[in-house]
Amino acid sequence: MSKEQNGAPTGKTVTRADLAEAVYQRVGLSRIESAELVETVLSEISQVVARGETVKLSSFGSFVVRSKSERIGRNPKTGVEVPITPRRVMVFKPSNILKASINGESVEGLKD
Repeated sequence: MSKEQNGAPTGKTVTRADLAEAVYQRVGLSRIESAELVETVLSEISQVVARGETVKLSSFGSFVVRSKSERIGRNPKTGVEVPITPRRVMVFKPSNILKASINGESVEGLKD
């Protein structure tokens, strides 16, 4: 997994293969079973979010779908106004525990 030195990110991206390897090493499933487990979890999260439902993972955070209405945007290069079509976007809201962990704070007594 990605490690930091002196608080600066190393720039490494954690992939599905990295997650599967972590499951393999920590849980003891075979590599194939670990990869299938990671795929199943990510697929389920994707399907639930695509239906517009919220996915809440305790002590981690929530994946929330928000609807954005049509609005007028501006091309930053030319300054020309263009309509931006309505769409749904996914937002990740980290839990208080994850926020504290990221900031090196104590997570004792915190709730989601």
